Amino acid sequence: MPLVSQPAASISDQPAVIPPARPSPAASAPINTALAPTAKIALLRTMVRIRRFEERSLRAYQAKKIGGFLHLYIGQEAVAVGCCSLMGKNDHVITAYRDHGHALGVGMEMNPLMAELYGKSTGCSKGKGGSMHFFAPDKNYWGGHGIVGGQIPLGVGLAYGIKYKGLKGAAMAFMGDGAVNQGAVHESYNLAALWSLPCVFVIENNGYSMGTSQARSSAGELARRAEGYGMAHGVIDGHDLYAVRAGMDAYLRAAREQSKPAVVEIRTYRYRGHSVADPDSTYRSKAEIEEYRRTKDPIQVFQNSLLAEGVLTAALAEQIDNEARAEADVSADFAEASPYPTPADIQSDVYWEADNPSQRKSQGRLFFD
Repeated sequence: MPLVSQPAASISDQPAVIPPARPSPAASAPINTALAPTAKIALLRTMVRIRRFEERSLRAYQAKKIGGFLHLYIGQEAVAVGCCSLMGKNDHVITAYRDHGHALGVGMEMNPLMAELYGKSTGCSKGKGGSMHFFAPDKNYWGGHGIVGGQIPLGVGLAYGIKYKGLKGAAMAFMGDGAVNQGAVHESYNLAALWSLPCVFVIENNGYSMGTSQARSSAGELARRAEGYGMAHGVIDGHDLYAVRAGMDAYLRAAREQSKPAVVEIRTYRYRGHSVADPDSTYRSKAEIEEYRRTKDPIQVFQNSLLAEGVLTAALAEQIDNEARAEADVSADFAEASPYPTPADIQSDVYWEADNPSQRKSQGRLFFD
């Protein structure tokens, strides 16, 4: 039975060991039973698209088509897709530099994302941001930030804006487990609790930060730090998309309806190094990576649940996979054929007044040669 799989230490197509198909216990949660079969397939399709996009971008990086950093989301797909699938029109997302999964999760297309990785003018940030700076304001997606923990105060600002405007919405501020000890994160917790802001802080705990295990770097259960600020908190199994949706639903509803902040730790795993420039298994064994892939791969877990429900067939799974691979290849071709920004572009999209001179009110020079 052809299922989507991704070996931990290579990008070959060797099949993983397939566990028996069985429904997820969280499939019976109301937020999940409300999903039509077509919606469930769409969620699987997005997860597979993320996996194949990341694999294709890795090959482009290895071919020296992409410069700078490349932080892959392989292994964490259920987190972004599960959370973003719950978004309403007044909900917002902001995240760190491992931002490709969230971008596809909110509905961005592959072509401008791959072009951004290539540094091309057709990219979502016009080739100026690269891997760490994907944005889609029209989809309430605010990046993509390279400073560890630097996006979290901005997430609180988004939540403040929602409340100030009297909207029923929530801001999901994603961070990795390596960001939880940053001072700005705790300042953000404090403000969100003090002002009752509709912010859900999402810790994507993949266990290793840049390369040090959580056990050696952070004391206690990460989500429980919310107790010091009087906020709700919880831990979710990030390997199971249904579990992510069921767990996050309650916190998002409390944020939208009662303006209550929360800290949610979603336990997940990444197959690759912190970035692709880092070794995959210097600080963890290959056996550990393979065991996760064999038993907890989020795409396999969701596929098996859908198979058990009778929503998915092996033929459809293969079709979804093939289409995702083809789409990723097309995006690489699009990026390859796209032009680079011109030298004149270096001063565009920097200052609003420079791009809108008729409405400029400030004095003095904006740029210096």
